[in-house]
Parts: sequence; C-alpha cells; structure tokens
Amino acid sequence: MATQHKHHDHSEHSGDQLVEEAADVLREAGEQWTAMREDVFRVLADRARPASAYDIAEDVGKVRGKRVAANSVYRILDLFVRANLAKRIESANAYLVNTHPGCRHDCIFLICDDCGQAEHFDDDKLTNALRDGGKAHGYTNVRPVVELRGLCGDCAS
Repeated sequence: MATQHKHHDHSEHSGDQLVEEAADVLREAGEQWTAMREDVFRVLADRARPASAYDIAEDVGKVRGKRVAANSVYRILDLFVRANLAKRIESANAYLVNTHPGCRHDCIFLICDDCGQAEHFDDDKLTNALRDGGKAHGYTNVRPVVELRGLCGDCAS
C-alpha cells in the first residue's frame, strides 16, 4: 500500500525570506546556523543552475576574502541535503537550493542536456510507488532518486 501524503501548497521562498526559513529549519533540526553555513546557503541560493561544491567553495571564498576548502563545503552541503535545505543532482554531483525547505518530497528532477538547467516537480504517487517497490524487495529507508534528462523548452526551440 502506498504511503499517502496530505495535499498541501508549497511555500516558495526567495532572498532573505528563504535564508530565514532555512535557518529556522536547520535550528529546528538541532543544528547551528553559522556564518559559514549562511554564506554557503546564500551562494547556493543565488545560483540559477546546479552547482558543484568546488564552484560554491570558490564563490564563498570571494565573499569571505579567503580560500575556502571544498571539503568544508561538501560537509555543509551534506547537512543541507539531510535537513532538506538543498537537493543533490546525483548524476552531476551538483546541488540546488530547496526553495521550500519546510516541505519534504522526493523530487523528480528535469535536467537539460544542453544548458544544464535543472528544475523539479513533485509526484507523490510516482515516488511512493518506487518507494513501495523497494520495500517489496526487502529494502528499508528507501529514498527514490529520479532524474529525467532531455532538452528544456528554450534549448529545444
């Protein structure tokens, strides 16, 4: 039997409101919202396309005026993914900010093979079916990772 989620409206955030929402979510998870974490989050939120930890480290270094190690950024990004503040594009080893951090879904990513743009949509019926399929095969803590590749509307025209 598929897990049912109550329908709800996403609250999309941007700018300082997004940063405040992310800080609140992280604190509610029992974590600290440090200046470094805020810098990483702001840099990630300012990007329109998925970014690697190295790209983020470079940009955070510019903001801070000193070199920032990519492995430090990786640890922060891993925390952000666990806390649902960011999503990882597995096939590209890149990250996107979650503009509705208080909302948990298994996102389905659409990734443009030409320009690299990525967007997501939620389809609980589909991802719950995948989760249930994994459970039917004896797996626990199943986490669907779904990425669809193709050409975005701009690149296709």
